Amino acid sequence: MFKKSRRKIVAAIMSVLVLLWVGTLGVIYASSYFEMKKQNEKMLRAHAEIYALSPSMNGMTPSRGQNPGGSKRGFEPGFTDSPMFRLSTFYTVALSYDGEVLEIKNDTPAVHSDEDLERLAQRIITGGKETGTENNLAFYKADKGGYMLVTFMDNTVINKSAATLLRYTLIFGGAALLVFFFLSVFLAKKIVKPLEENHQKQKQFISDAGHELKTPVSVVSANAELLSREIGNNQWLANIQYENERMGVLVSQLLELARTENIVPQTQRIDFSRLAGGEALPFESVAFEKGLVLVSNIESGITVDGNSAQLKQLVSILLDNALRHGACNSKVYLNLTKEHGFAKLSVINEGDEIPKQQREQLFERFYRIDTARNGEDKHYGLGLAIAKAIVTSHKGHISVLCYDGLVEFKVQLPAL
Repeated sequence: MFKKSRRKIVAAIMSVLVLLWVGTLGVIYASSYFEMKKQNEKMLRAHAEIYALSPSMNGMTPSRGQNPGGSKRGFEPGFTDSPMFRLSTFYTVALSYDGEVLEIKNDTPAVHSDEDLERLAQRIITGGKETGTENNLAFYKADKGGYMLVTFMDNTVINKSAATLLRYTLIFGGAALLVFFFLSVFLAKKIVKPLEENHQKQKQFISDAGHELKTPVSVVSANAELLSREIGNNQWLANIQYENERMGVLVSQLLELARTENIVPQTQRIDFSRLAGGEALPFESVAFEKGLVLVSNIESGITVDGNSAQLKQLVSILLDNALRHGACNSKVYLNLTKEHGFAKLSVINEGDEIPKQQREQLFERFYRIDTARNGEDKHYGLGLAIAKAIVTSHKGHISVLCYDGLVEFKVQLPAL
């Protein structure tokens, strides 16, 4: 139980940290990407705006830092003279409307060949996108009035720097998460430790109380028996004997629970099929008296490594619980099968659906769905707690399911 709680605490802490880390990185990188994209597009538009064909082509010379046509795009003054703009690497390809290359500006040292730029420009011209990125080259397509212009800006250095930053962020972020994982494990142990100590004290109290009460209950029972022989039938003495008997049952269950939880059982190879079938026999008459029918579907040859006395008690507790809560004139099913290396025992009865929030509490000490009942039937909410302790000591799992008007208790134990 406490291991599960520790795992949940660690999972919760790590989930929050991972979400914060991923969210922060996502916001930072998304913001940086869109800002860079916006800046690239702005510089490419500015470069396309000031571009003009060489004199041999059109009688005009392109001039950086000047805009012959005025500030058509609304760039702030001095933008094309800024260091960021002047240090950027641009390539341009001018093409006629029929696809003929008019001019390629590819400053030396050339990183991309003229053929690559031409091929890329032809593809962009025929495509529908005005701006975008191809092979680390941000591009912008413009109609210059008489010819088409595709201008490129090299983002190789920026992309390499971003990839390096991302790689080191992931490495150091992963290392930090690993440190936080061990820290969360430590914190989870610290958080759960007081609860675990309190639970251990509670178990010790139950064990001590059971042992302390056992002697006076036995003494009261013996003296009440002797007194009944002396005075015969007496209403007050009968009340004492009845309540003492109930106390004796409670003490026995407390001791059984303490023994199951605190003592490692001696185990051996057990024919679970035979054990379950034998334990079901006496309950057939009990079921008949209650107007119920007990139906057993037990697969033969299922063996487990377990304690015979405890497994018999487990089957008895589940059958007794089903018969007590089964609807009148209905059937109770005892099923035992072997699936995927596990012995699966289930006890099913017709009855009211148990609310989801109460299903886990069923296996807690002294928990009773019907709080109005006070132990008159000599059941004190310890049976299912004992059943869970038996299953846990056998490295199994127990659960309760409700569906189609049925209540099913399922036990899964490792099979041999």
